Amino acid sequence: MQTVRAVRLGPKSLAALALTSATGVVAFGWPLLADRTSGLAHSQDAPWLFAALLPLLLAVAVATVSETGLDAKAVAMLGVLAAAGAALRPLGAGTAGLEPMFFLMVLSGRVLGPGFGFVLGAVSMFAGALLTGGVGPWMPFQMLTMGWVSMGAGLLPGPGTVRGRRELLLLSAYGAVSALLYGLIMNLQGWPYIAGLGSGVSFVPGDPLQENLARYGAYVLATSLGWDVPRALLTVVLTLTLGGTVLRALRRATRRAAFDASPVFEPSGQERNHRSERDQPSSHAEEPTSE
Repeated sequence: MQTVRAVRLGPKSLAALALTSATGVVAFGWPLLADRTSGLAHSQDAPWLFAALLPLLLAVAVATVSETGLDAKAVAMLGVLAAAGAALRPLGAGTAGLEPMFFLMVLSGRVLGPGFGFVLGAVSMFAGALLTGGVGPWMPFQMLTMGWVSMGAGLLPGPGTVRGRRELLLLSAYGAVSALLYGLIMNLQGWPYIAGLGSGVSFVPGDPLQENLARYGAYVLATSLGWDVPRALLTVVLTLTLGGTVLRALRRATRRAAFDASPVFEPSGQERNHRSERDQPSSHAEEPTSE
């Protein structure tokens, strides 16, 4: 079965995604390698990350356009799904970690591919932050992490062969793992804030990496696990109950949009008349001469 990708990955798109992801890894992980004299407040570096993230996301789109011709249909699909994801976010914001937008990001990334998924996850989180008033130093980190979640769904095996119950089980398992990893990664954004509190979960700049990682594990268990587990469970429940319907709807819309179809331009009326006149045999055919 042929798979249809609204945004296909070529060399330029892969390079742009790799650069964006590398920027995110550095932004999340650099405090672990910083010395004691470093300023570690993400509230200071988040505006710079956001300023770097927007042109990098634009670079992903531009690279895709130059390689595969991202058209108005793909942009419209991106807008509709981003709006749906943003609309789902307020339904669970602040309620025990229940975030129904996760399952939509996972299913959309599965159907439409990793390139589309990364841009969709980041744009949906940005729109959701504007809708819920959740704009802050954490927003660019949320955009990156949600982009990774949706992109990872597009990289799962068997997009054209695994269907039915097997696919739902695969996506629910991935959704649960990604929901837990989302919380684990996002905690790196806020953890340095508590440096110097003197507790057993505080970040200590300049300490050995393994000691800080042990404190980080204790911090995750003490603070966010109660939010991450409900998020994972809700993602599994929604995927198993609504996943089949949503997947069929997304695939039907993708087939009708015909992202992979090559445009064929019909000639105008004058061109058709001219062509038909040109193809008709001449009535003044030259008669053979006798010698």
